[in-house]
Amino acid sequence: MALTKEIKERLVKDFGQGPKDSGSAEVQVAMLTENIRQLTDHCKKNPQDFSSRRGLLKMVCRRRRYLDYLLRKDKDVYAGIIKELGLKR
Repeated sequence: MALTKEIKERLVKDFGQGPKDSGSAEVQVAMLTENIRQLTDHCKKNPQDFSSRRGLLKMVCRRRRYLDYLLRKDKDVYAGIIKELGLKR
């Protein structure tokens, strides 16, 4: 369920400012989104897995906080991230 090295490298390349930038809010949102998609599929297949569901909800809240930060910091970057990842707002 964890992100593979190749997926992380692709996300850093697509959303980061440099090849080693894994800590910026844009990259964090992209990684959380990919993780959320994987965990959502798991939770659909395993509806009784409450601990994974709780982790999923925590990830969604963390992504929301990063997106709120981006909205305050730079609305253009926020709009680009939302559009590129296909998120609702």
